[in-house]
Amino acid sequence: MPKGYLIAHIRVRDKDAFEEFKKLSGAAIAAHGGKVLVRNPSPDHREGAAEGLAIVIEFDDIDAARAFYDSDAYTEARAVREKISDTDLILVEGV
Repeated sequence: MPKGYLIAHIRVRDKDAFEEFKKLSGAAIAAHGGKVLVRNPSPDHREGAAEGLAIVIEFDDIDAARAFYDSDAYTEARAVREKISDTDLILVEGV
């Protein structure tokens, strides 16, 4: 079965408050078996408008990625993130 991935670009406006998001989201990621593959604050941006912190998280499958995103724990973390950043985020199934 193909893996599921969360891919995001996050433009952080409040770095101190972002630490709270990282704490909350890290616990939610772990609870759903996610593995952070990429966390880069200054990626080599070549095309498009999706700038900012680049993050890629791998899950066992797309259903696990969706369950993570829809979980109460991540909903709490997302509420923090939405106040202090602008984010482009997609969930995709691997090949």
